[in-house]
Amino acid sequence: MRMRNVVARLLARLAVFTTEAAVLGLVFGAALLLFFYLTRVVFVEKSAALDSWAFQQMDALRAAWPGLTPLARGITLFASLPFLVAAGLLIPGGLARAGYRREAWEVLLAVAGSALFNQLLKVHYQRGRPLSALLPQPGLSFPSGHAMIGMALYGCLAWLLWRHARRPGWALVLLGWALLIGLTRIYLHVHYATDVLAGFAAGLMWLALLRLVLEFNFHAQGK
Repeated sequence: MRMRNVVARLLARLAVFTTEAAVLGLVFGAALLLFFYLTRVVFVEKSAALDSWAFQQMDALRAAWPGLTPLARGITLFASLPFLVAAGLLIPGGLARAGYRREAWEVLLAVAGSALFNQLLKVHYQRGRPLSALLPQPGLSFPSGHAMIGMALYGCLAWLLWRHARRPGWALVLLGWALLIGLTRIYLHVHYATDVLAGFAAGLMWLALLRLVLEFNFHAQGK
């Protein structure tokens, strides 16, 4: 009887892991396809149609609502390097003190890993920033670090809220916030739209891969 219960628990864990792995695999695959499609558009076809259209829409919005510019400058700070360093240390520290050590490591790895991955991608693709930036910044452009690392941070927090706290509403708010930060980069002409979309895709790729590795390790240890 005891052996039957153990087998039943193992099968239940396997079913949960298999389902989650399938979903994560689909997310990773879709994000990977989007990322490489964007690299083809930008670096092979050298098409600027999407980027030009996006800048035109944001310029029209700024002309109609000039008061949005200070707001955009404020929102974009929530994925700036100083903020991400602080969040990447303080949030895991708070989670660890509260007894959520596994979740603390997950947030830390989401931020640190995506930051490193972003720099590797930027060095590889070597795309310069737009010359029309309202908020000039140094560094390379593809993919957007604000979009990528912001998606990793807020996407990870959204997952934790949905999975552990059953707060889907707040999870959607965090995902929407990550998307809004990405839009501010286009609004301020700091990044092209393709940079931002590639950043979102790469951030999702990293999150899906991280979740898959952590879940496999979790189930392999029989926890």
